[in-house]
Amino acid sequence: MSDLSFSERMRQLRQARGISLRGLARCTFYGKTYLHELETGVKPPTKAAAQRVDDALGAEGELVALTAAGPSIGRRGFVIATGLAAALPHTLLVHGRRVGATTPGQIAERTARLRRLDNYLGGADTHDLYASEVHSTTQLIKDGSYSEATGQQLLAVLAEQAQLAGWAAFDAGRHSDADRLYRASLAAARDADNPPLTGNALAFLAYQQLDLGKPAAAATAAASCAEASTATPGVRALLNLRAGWAYAVTGDAALTQQHLDQGTAYLAERDDRPEPDWVWWVDRVEDDIMAGRCWTVLNRPLRAIPVRERALAGFDDTQARDKSLYLSWLADAYLDANEVEQACATASAVARLAAGVGSIRPGQRLHEILGRLEPHAALPCVAELRSLASEMPTHHRLSSPPNSGSR
Repeated sequence: MSDLSFSERMRQLRQARGISLRGLARCTFYGKTYLHELETGVKPPTKAAAQRVDDALGAEGELVALTAAGPSIGRRGFVIATGLAAALPHTLLVHGRRVGATTPGQIAERTARLRRLDNYLGGADTHDLYASEVHSTTQLIKDGSYSEATGQQLLAVLAEQAQLAGWAAFDAGRHSDADRLYRASLAAARDADNPPLTGNALAFLAYQQLDLGKPAAAATAAASCAEASTATPGVRALLNLRAGWAYAVTGDAALTQQHLDQGTAYLAERDDRPEPDWVWWVDRVEDDIMAGRCWTVLNRPLRAIPVRERALAGFDDTQARDKSLYLSWLADAYLDANEVEQACATASAVARLAAGVGSIRPGQRLHEILGRLEPHAALPCVAELRSLASEMPTHHRLSSPPNSGSR
């Protein structure tokens, strides 16, 4: 039997057979929305639904067997089933009690575990969970009793948590929430006297400013590098790569190259100091990804395409949001090189991967690519891409509305 869950195998079989969700809906007499929920694991299949989908996809009983083996846990279900439900504060936070010296480390370890969820889930799925962590730690800082050293460590953890929650809000399209959380992170990092976290908060603010078209983004990104000039190599690599991206968006190829080169050099450095967990994902692949993005936006397809293809070669489809975004930049580079059919094929992969992901960004990128393809609207591949894109969900709601008073 397959090691995949029902939802994963259903999606794999449907894509292998070239059947759209709309087409599957016609075959099974179920609604497209319900089939999408089955395929993304939001809802478990009934026996009748499993049988009908199995028949339509010619699975020869495989999907029915996977249902009998036990229901798969959807993304939101996973958060609840693993004891990470957003509504539950962690047991360390008992108001009014003395906070021990080991408590910040325990919260930091929990934050590190939660950070890994971002590899597989979008911000609409994780925001409430991450925001509840910010709220709990804020209450501990307000109500607890602790030494000055422990207080500084708590503020540093709070800065990490606020960055994580801010990123989730940004990914879900909640820019006002993201800005508030990033600025809270910046204040906490400064109060904690933690230059690396201060630099990272500035980098997050710059990233958001870029997305909103604000001209101060490059200066903010440069300030992030200066703030963390004595940080570990991994931190300096990350901040320089992000600064390179900021300068690329503003069209400054020279400063883009300078920061990309510095980022690559820092990745090769060795340091006796441990790297913070929030840079655990910064490696050569990330270096290639950022370089590819920069050269794409600077309209240098001959430089962008090789590094993009190299970076994506080892990317797993389970990291659907990130892979779909990276593919979208590759599609742009193909268009810059006048490879329209290749761009369409790559953008089609974006649409398939991004379906059901709790992030608005892949859909936004796909819309931009479709706009660039307007002059080629008569090509069959463009029409097929438009049809595929029309089946994508148009938005992703957070599980509850934002409540600034409780964050």
